[in-house]
Amino acid sequence: MKIRTTIAVMAAKITGHVCKLMGRQGVTWAGKVAMKICPDILEELSSQVREKIFVVCGTNGKTTTNNMLCAGLEAEGKKVICNHTGSNMLNGVVAAFVLGAKFSGKLDADYACIEVDEASTRHVFTRIRPDYMVMTNLFRDQLDRYGEIDITMNILEEMMKKVPDMKVIVNGDDALSAYLAMDCGNPFVTYGISKPVIENKTNEIREGRFCKCCGEKLIYSFYHYSQLGDYRCPKCGFKRPEIDFDATDVKVDDQIAFTVEDKRIVANYKGFYNVYNILAAYAGIRTAGFKAEHFNEMLRKFNPENGRNEQFRIKGTSVVLNLAKNPAGFNQNISAVMQDGSPKDIIIVINDNAQDGKDISWLWDVDFDLFGGDNINSITVSGIRCQDMRLRLKYVDIPSMLENDVETAIRKRIGDGCGNLYVLVNYTALFGTRNILKKLEGEK
Repeated sequence: MKIRTTIAVMAAKITGHVCKLMGRQGVTWAGKVAMKICPDILEELSSQVREKIFVVCGTNGKTTTNNMLCAGLEAEGKKVICNHTGSNMLNGVVAAFVLGAKFSGKLDADYACIEVDEASTRHVFTRIRPDYMVMTNLFRDQLDRYGEIDITMNILEEMMKKVPDMKVIVNGDDALSAYLAMDCGNPFVTYGISKPVIENKTNEIREGRFCKCCGEKLIYSFYHYSQLGDYRCPKCGFKRPEIDFDATDVKVDDQIAFTVEDKRIVANYKGFYNVYNILAAYAGIRTAGFKAEHFNEMLRKFNPENGRNEQFRIKGTSVVLNLAKNPAGFNQNISAVMQDGSPKDIIIVINDNAQDGKDISWLWDVDFDLFGGDNINSITVSGIRCQDMRLRLKYVDIPSMLENDVETAIRKRIGDGCGNLYVLVNYTALFGTRNILKKLEGEK
């Protein structure tokens, strides 16, 4: 064991602890310190994983899918390294390994489940050489950070080809992800939903509407949401691939239920998009060779954290915190909120820090008019770009209250709201808002 590796692990653990004492997340700082001391720390620690390494990529659903996959492997009796917090750039990936290692620099792990930002695959894949890659979807994201979606696809294809033996577990309902899996040459398996489940009432931007092979407009027999559905090209023959892990008899109401491989899967979550997250994790477990006998038990115990449908109870008010950072994700969040037919208060927090993307024009591609129902008790806008959010709602004739300070907004709705609060935040608002909710939950 390199002495430098040991020193790097110790320094990272101390850094993480100090950051927590200061009320900061500290994950990326721990990774940064470790890399400064030992530049090849990721190669050193990842090589100690005894069995296989999973990576999870895609625009939406990475953190939930990755954490479910980790929990599923742990339910099979495996020891797993995972970046649970969703810190998915190089420093965050390094931190998952160094914080999971012993002070001696040794790693005790059978598997690793690592969420990786698509652009960061250039810095991660060649260092850890994954065995499996779960690809959730490819939607348009922050344009000033990622550019057009073709740039993201080109990066992913380049890196997938550098790990040619890596098996890809791909969402076959997404024409963009499916094309990428077919074109890169890696072995792949698919998951998806072969029959329509709910009527698609949104006017979403559909990024995959044109065939990536020949440019012809794809024909869809149905959409689930955004570009996810059953597609084919009338010109070159490109079409939705055969689905290996097919969810049937899908039910989405107070809970999610579907059947895959003659096994009924049930989870107490809302939002149709979570069917895909659960199905992706299941496909990962099965592709790794497990029977998934403990999968339902894992779902019963699984507690979403880090602002992904995370639930709080504060002074008699039920609070749900969820991340919404691009049009496709926000539309699915709105659908999940509106599944709840009871009266509700909503707080929307929008920032434009560097990690969010300075361009917030994507708000105009979100179907906020769906918030016009009679069961909306109030909508409060907050965060750095609260005025922009208020203007966006005004254009669909939805009144809102403005409160710049997030904690004040939450306290007011807990004090005078209807007892049912949904808080939707974009990326940099997530950690601070979660800390506020945890603090309020602890107050008497």
